[in-house]
Amino acid sequence: MKKLIATILMLSATPALAAGGAFFSLHNTNFIVLLAFLLFVGILLKFGVPGKIASMLDARAAQIKADLAEAKALRDEARALLASYDAKHQEVIEQSARIIASAKEEAEAAAKQAKADLKDSIARRLAAAEDQIASAEASALRQVRESAISVAVAAAGEVLAKQATAESASASIDAAIATVDAKFH
Repeated sequence: MKKLIATILMLSATPALAAGGAFFSLHNTNFIVLLAFLLFVGILLKFGVPGKIASMLDARAAQIKADLAEAKALRDEARALLASYDAKHQEVIEQSARIIASAKEEAEAAAKQAKADLKDSIARRLAAAEDQIASAEASALRQVRESAISVAVAAAGEVLAKQATAESASASIDAAIATVDAKFH
C-alpha cells in the first residue's frame, strides 16, 4: 500500500515540479489535487471498495461461467435432440420407402389378379356366348324340324286327302283308334 502511494506521489510530482514555486504549499493547485486524490483513495481503501469491486467482478465472472456452462449444456442437449430428430427423420424416410415398395407390390398383385379375373370373366362370357349360340342353333334346328314336320304333315294330309276315299278314311280312323286303345290299356 505504501508503495502504491509512493508511486502515485512520484508520478504526480513530476509535473508539479515544472511549475514555479514550492510544491508543498497550499497555494499550489497540483498539491491540493494530489491531497484530494490521496484522500479519495484512502477513503476507498478504508471502506473496502476494491475488495467489494473484486468480489462483484468475481461474482460476475462466476455468473458468466455458469451461463457459459448452461449454454454448453443447452448446446449439447440441442445437438442430442438434433441427432434424435435426424435419426427419426431417417427412420421415417426408410418407413415411407417400405410403404411405397409395399404399395407397388400390392398394386402389381392387384393388377395380376385383375388380369386373371378379366381372363376368367372373358372365358365365362365366351362359354356363355357359345352356349347361347349352341342353344340358338338347337332352337333353330328344332324350329326347322317342326316346320318341316308340319309342312310334311300338311303335305301328307293333302296327299292323303286327295288319295283317300271314304272307306279308306274310315278304315284309317278305326285303325288309329285301335292303336290308341291298345297303347292306353
